[in-house]
Amino acid sequence: MRSPQQARAQASAITSRRAGQDPEASPTAQLRTLFDRSRLSPGQRRIAQYLIEHVTEAAFLSITDLADRVGVSQPSVTRFASAVGFSGYPALRERLRSITLGARPDGPAEEIRGNELQAAVDAEIENLENLRRDFADADRFVEVGRRLSASAPLTVLGLRISVSLAEYFAYAARRIHPDVRLVTLGGSVAYDALLQSREAGGTWVLAFSMPRHAQETLTAVRVARDAGLKVALITDLALGPIADEADVTFATGTGSRLVFDSYAAPGVMCAALLQAMTDADPERTRARLDEYEHVADAHRFFLRD
Repeated sequence: MRSPQQARAQASAITSRRAGQDPEASPTAQLRTLFDRSRLSPGQRRIAQYLIEHVTEAAFLSITDLADRVGVSQPSVTRFASAVGFSGYPALRERLRSITLGARPDGPAEEIRGNELQAAVDAEIENLENLRRDFADADRFVEVGRRLSASAPLTVLGLRISVSLAEYFAYAARRIHPDVRLVTLGGSVAYDALLQSREAGGTWVLAFSMPRHAQETLTAVRVARDAGLKVALITDLALGPIADEADVTFATGTGSRLVFDSYAAPGVMCAALLQAMTDADPERTRARLDEYEHVADAHRFFLRD
């Protein structure tokens, strides 16, 4: 009897399904592309990140309101608009409105929200809807999945709050990849692990960086790059020093309505990259899953449902 992982691995691969029309980028993806054209100052990055996280609301804010909410001066907002290619804040706001209204063809509808827990779920649903739009063009995910699959060893890096996502990815990746190395400690421990991975023939690191973004994650990514490793990054924003160091960045929203963030969209992002890795080498995937099921049955790893 096949396990759920085996059944999914043998289902039609994401590489075989292509949309027949141009994909519609999510509002957040459009803004990341728009703001990633220029090198921004730390204050300008704060403005960019606020707009990415609150695009629907920000599209109707005055320059005074936006400056107050971000905690910068009005001239800083004007300089930001100029830095990303607009004549001024009114032109930038008009672009924000077109992006927002384009994502909602019927126009903005009045939202009916319940309690804070329901609002947190609503925010995660929006993150997932944006991710779905990003998935309309699967080429980047497919290509990075191939690169991660071919890297032996493959190093997975996640420090502090990002440990849980890194552990999930590494646990699943070990079912389909022969040598996955998990790094969850920073400092010299990460330094040693990354250098050993490169010396052993590794070519890629998959790194996770969730808020609050750790200085030691930035250091580890730089160490990886200096050692000759390529870095694929899963994070909540495409702007900032860690994203600047990565070779490929997959940015998706996190739930920030509660005391601690929730990671519905990054979790789906992990599953998508794992699927791309299985697609990259289906014969190896099938053989490894068959062997794992044999061992799991022999040692009774799991309860019979």
